[in-house]
Amino acid sequence: MAIKSTIFKAQLAVADIDHAYYADHALTLARHPSETDERMMIRLAALAFNAHMLQTVCGGDGTLAFGAGLSDPDEPDVWLRDFTGATRLWIEVGQPDDGAITRACRKADTVIVYAFHHAAEVWWRGIETKLTRLDNLSVFRIPTEASQALAAFAQRTMQLQATLQEETLMLGDEKRHVDLEPVRWK
Repeated sequence: MAIKSTIFKAQLAVADIDHAYYADHALTLARHPSETDERMMIRLAALAFNAHMLQTVCGGDGTLAFGAGLSDPDEPDVWLRDFTGATRLWIEVGQPDDGAITRACRKADTVIVYAFHHAAEVWWRGIETKLTRLDNLSVFRIPTEASQALAAFAQRTMQLQATLQEETLMLGDEKRHVDLEPVRWK
């Protein structure tokens, strides 16, 4: 019998000062059996970093949601679709191969990869030259200490606050917080 995904619920209050976006998001995250708490929380942080696009790109008339991610390689970890169903934003977390990134760039207006893990630099050195022609792609590196600290927030029910200012995400609950300042690689 296959192991099923574990369901997590998050109430995420986003205060994006850089983009004047303030909203509450009720989220459901399905953590694949092979997914770590760290990766799941990076997906949530990626959504928080880009939540403003719901307003700035879609004028508030779109859907920002988690994709199937690890369960379906043809879906992103997070995506934004406008009212016509067009994919405006495609977010991948981790270290996808160049083929998956190229396919995503054909399907969406904007593609963002958030790399994390101690081996991210090795991955990037091996893939960087293959991605130079993809103009709608951005790649960020989440520092290892910050990504590992995010795992502590993983609870079946979460109440989180996300504040973005000067391209830094401060994610926290009532007990602690983590500052995420991603490094832009592309």
